[in-house]
Formats: sequence, structure tokens, C-alpha cells
Amino acid sequence: MSLTNYRTLGRSGLIVSPMALGTMTFGTDTWGADKTTSREIFKTYIESGGNFIDTADIYSSGKSEQMVGEFITELHLRDQVVLSTKFGFNSSSSPLSTNQSKGNPNAGGAGSKNIHRALDGSLARLKTDYIDLYWMHIWDGVTPIEEIIQTLQDLVTAGKIRYYALSDMPAWIAIKAATISHERSRTPPIAMQFEYSLVARDIEREHVPVALDSGMGIMPWSPLAGGFLTGKYKRGDPENTGRLSGANPFGNSKFSDRNWLILETLNHVSKRQGCTPSQAALAWTMGRPGVASTLIGARNVIQLEDNLGALEIKLTKEHESMLDQASARTMGFTDTLASPEIRKMVFGGNDVLRIPAS
Repeated sequence: MSLTNYRTLGRSGLIVSPMALGTMTFGTDTWGADKTTSREIFKTYIESGGNFIDTADIYSSGKSEQMVGEFITELHLRDQVVLSTKFGFNSSSSPLSTNQSKGNPNAGGAGSKNIHRALDGSLARLKTDYIDLYWMHIWDGVTPIEEIIQTLQDLVTAGKIRYYALSDMPAWIAIKAATISHERSRTPPIAMQFEYSLVARDIEREHVPVALDSGMGIMPWSPLAGGFLTGKYKRGDPENTGRLSGANPFGNSKFSDRNWLILETLNHVSKRQGCTPSQAALAWTMGRPGVASTLIGARNVIQLEDNLGALEIKLTKEHESMLDQASARTMGFTDTLASPEIRKMVFGGNDVLRIPAS
């Protein structure tokens, strides 16, 4: 596999690389990259055949979008790249922002007022008149999904965005959006974005089935668990200069007994595969059902090239099984409803399988 093994994103005609370049590191202090390094990361990804760039209005308080827009303009790439950005977080109170004071409540969320405000700002910073893929960064828990769909449909109709997608939302919101869009002949969401990795598999319970059934491509973020799955953090001494050191959105949640055991298995598998732990972890994520394009981020070119090396890794069935078992999540009630035992109870002792039509 390579970055030029393009595929469609979900049930759409948007053609993307199997890895998307995430640019949250662009312009971010401490664990991020300055402008010169960000430009090198961007150029390396493009020269390697990648076409999918992901940013957000909140990243580095807008600096990430500004850099991405500048780099695209410098290289005359606007028609070549698939440019995605996001709305939803309020710059005055987001954990990704340095400004933690209370601000305008209408400068965040998924209401029509903020979506239009946020998009106008993103278009200006990105130096473009349209966005290929516009993400709802997070569901605000308040705005009706009907309003969100109508607003995004209006933007598609106006030509300001080509497609839209959903990130970090309950599964019921995603399937309701897909259903309403279908029934009302409106543009549907084409992808889902959420944390997905060997140490974060909760979305397999509800979100993955929704994505597969509704035709939304799955786009994992943090497939290396904020750097935990690179192996650079050590049990008993997790201090490092990476993203999980000091203040960060994950806190110390990655340093659990369960996760250290998963990392041990990952280290074992990577040695036997002849690759780095990062590459084995990414290969596992990219091979999961429904995954269309996986977000990778880097603070230098070396990290990016290591991530891209995962495209050449094919896990053996034995090693994939080892990682599956080591990272297996706790089964819940909804998992049991699709079990062979329940099906046999329903179908008179027969285990009937559903074969997808496509």
C-alpha cells in the first residue's frame, strides 16, 4: 500500500489517501512544530503522494489553518488536495486554546449562527473560497441535528463546502443525521472521526456498526494514542517530552495497567514484524473494518516518515490476532445481542449470518 492507493471516503465520490495528514501540531508550542518544520512535514507528505489535509479552526488558535492555506498556495495545490477543517469548539474555552476565559457562547457549538461565523473565518485563514470536507468537530449536546443538517446542506448548495462529516458525537446522532438526510433527499454526512486505536476501541460497540450500515467512512484520530503506542514512554517512568507530558487533553489516562500490557504485546509484535511499534499500531488501525483514511500527525519529518512506513506493513494473521486479544474491550449488553448464541435462540438453533449486499 502507498499514499497513492486512493479510495473513496464513505459512500461518496471524494477520493482520498489511506492516510490523512493531521495538522494540529502546526504552530503548537511544546509538542508541536514551528512554521519551517511544518512546511517540511507538509511537503514531505505531498511529495509522497498524499492528498488529504486535515486541520481545524481551533488548532493553534488559527495558526494551523493559516499555515496550511499558505503552503497550499505556495505549491499551487488547491485543486489537487482534499482540504478538510472543522467547527464547533469555542476559542475562549477549548482545551486546545490558551485562552480559558468565558466568551461569546455563539462563537462555538453547532448552531447555524456559529457554523456560518466559523466557516467564514476558516475560508479567510485557508485562503480559499470553498472547503472540500467540513467537520462538526464535536456535538454540542444542544443543537437539534435537523438544524445542523439544514445549515450544512445550505453551505453545500451555496458551494462553500463540498461535503460534510461528523466527529466526536453519540452514535444515535450519526444514524439520525444519515437517516434524515436520506429521507429528505439531502446531502448526507460521508464520514465519522473519533479516537480509535489499540487502547481505544469503545467505538466498535455502536459507532462502527452505524458507519458500516450508513455508508460513512471511519477516520480514526490519535491512532497512536497521543504517542503512547510509539513505545517512547516507559512503565514506572512515563515522563517524556512528548504530547502526554504535562498538560494535555488525555491527562494520565493512557498510563493504565491495561494499556501497558497492550504496549508490551505491541512491542513484541513489532520486533517480529521488523518494524517500529508505531508502524505496527497504525497497520492494525488501518486494517479495521470501515476505516477509510487514518489521521497521522507529526512534529518533525522523521516522525512523519516513520508513520508513512506503516503503509508497507502487512500484519500476519497471528500477529493481528495477538493484538486483537491483548486490546480486547469489555463486552457490553449490545454486543451480546449479535452473538451466535442469541441468533441460535432466535432462529431455532441455527446460526444465521447476514451477508452484506455490497
